[in-house]
Amino acid sequence: MHPMAERKPIESWLTDMDGVLIHEGVPIPGADAFIKRLRESGKPFLVLTNNSIYTARDLQARLTRMGLEVPVENIWTSALATAKFLDDQRPGGTAYVIGEAGLTTALHDIGYVLTDHDPDYVVLGETRTYSFEAMTKAVRLINGGARFIGTNPDETGPSTEGPLPATGAVAALITKATGRNPYFAGKPNPLMMRTGLNAIGAHSETSAMIGDRMDTDVLAGLEAGMETFLVLTGLTSRKDIDQHPFRPSNVVDSIADLVDRV
Repeated sequence: MHPMAERKPIESWLTDMDGVLIHEGVPIPGADAFIKRLRESGKPFLVLTNNSIYTARDLQARLTRMGLEVPVENIWTSALATAKFLDDQRPGGTAYVIGEAGLTTALHDIGYVLTDHDPDYVVLGETRTYSFEAMTKAVRLINGGARFIGTNPDETGPSTEGPLPATGAVAALITKATGRNPYFAGKPNPLMMRTGLNAIGAHSETSAMIGDRMDTDVLAGLEAGMETFLVLTGLTSRKDIDQHPFRPSNVVDSIADLVDRV
């Protein structure tokens, strides 16, 4: 038996946003110190979100208002990961999109044409107002041969009033009507982590993922070969951890506990 190789020191950090850095529009104590330390260290880092509603620039402005200074190039969303995936798979293609500016802008930026006329793909993301008409159109286009892509499989998303149905829930409706499952680009697909790591020139064996969810953040980090940190400031409590067949590398109370690790 070879002894387990020690993990290499962490050279780059990926962190989820909701539940780790912010909670219902307010920064979590320690988040500002963590981001500041990261920026001073010069280490590559990314702030990730599976939410595809906002562009990186919108998110940068929201974070700045909360006192978290994150450069726009350090923000990675499921919309950007989806666009990267489509650009690699079928450059200059066409898509029918159900989503908001985060997703439509990402697809415009890679040179995609957005159309409901015989598109290569139907791309589903979060939106604040899912229209029955748009979903019907998506079903007909998928039945007509368009490939079905979803930004992220989250069934619900957080809001101040409580959980909202998210992309995964609406994708299930379209799957029921078409018999086709989507390919999801966002977490827990390790693709989102790998394309993010590539974007900052980082390597999985010297990278860490911080998240508040076992089923997306920890799983994606694990499958991408990264060290994982679960924080307890979001959706997961200590007693939830053992319900999963995998474990995080580390469990900490909050992001404040990781400032000195950078």
